[in-house]
Amino acid sequence: MDTFSHRFQECLRNHDRAGLRMIPKADLHNHFVLGGSRSFLKEQTGADILPLDHPLASMAEMDDWSRRFIGARFDSPAGRRLLIDATFVQAAADGVTVLEIGEDVWGLNEFFGGDVGALTDAFEQARARYAPHTELRLQIGLSRHCPIEALEEWLRPFWGHPAFYSIDLYGDELAQPIDHFIPLYRRAEAEGLILKAHLGEWGTAQDVKEGAEKLHLHEIQHGIAAARDSAVMDFLREKNIRLHITPTSNRMLGRVPDLAHHPIAVLFRAGVPVTIGSDDILPFDSDVSGEYLRLWESGCLTAGELDEIRCTGLSPRLTAG
Repeated sequence: MDTFSHRFQECLRNHDRAGLRMIPKADLHNHFVLGGSRSFLKEQTGADILPLDHPLASMAEMDDWSRRFIGARFDSPAGRRLLIDATFVQAAADGVTVLEIGEDVWGLNEFFGGDVGALTDAFEQARARYAPHTELRLQIGLSRHCPIEALEEWLRPFWGHPAFYSIDLYGDELAQPIDHFIPLYRRAEAEGLILKAHLGEWGTAQDVKEGAEKLHLHEIQHGIAAARDSAVMDFLREKNIRLHITPTSNRMLGRVPDLAHHPIAVLFRAGVPVTIGSDDILPFDSDVSGEYLRLWESGCLTAGELDEIRCTGLSPRLTAG
């Protein structure tokens, strides 16, 4: 607990989303391209980026939404910087005091002229301008469908740069075997980065354990499939591997039937360390405060349990065993 715990729980019980937004919290699972402020982007571009109004039946629907509302509108250096700005505007409005975001390695040449300094400056300048009280944890992003040889080449400028905190692997979990990424993660480990990967959103509990073991992960994005296997939950708890869970995203992508039965409750009560993040705010229409409130209103977790999760997100990371 911290000095905000009582107030946080009272805001949940009073369904006070505005009050929740004034309380410190972390967002450790945010994809900045889709993680920014809707109102800020409309103010800057005049475009309405409308959220999804129903759970998706396939990823093709998600692609259709992205083409309609994002498309080529931000596909330029100026557009990319605007999306970065929007994410810090959103973080400040939601009381996010620890934010972990970063650019995909392929974006370095596409949007920043191959200059890592220009990339890091874009994030730090946006933080200083829009969210000066937010701690930025800058992340290196890897798209899982990309050829390993391309990832190796794109990663070269990032190695050894002191601005980066973590590395994350995301995209289609079935795009290629996890073994392909072992050499990249061994190098990232040697560089002292926090090792993360998206696992167990579409895959199985065993995929979660296999990926964590082979990549030496400290943290997992999603990981909700682990709730189906007590032995995997024991493994995560014993190794102090933290899961960064995004409940509304899981529901809208059809991974869970409803929030009342979201596996975060099983995981938390089994002692697996978890946090709550936003994932993609623009399509899924839920900031971090909204995630906490929706879980409370669904009856999934108690106010005290949700506060404990909030404090976990703000605490120093749990090292792997």
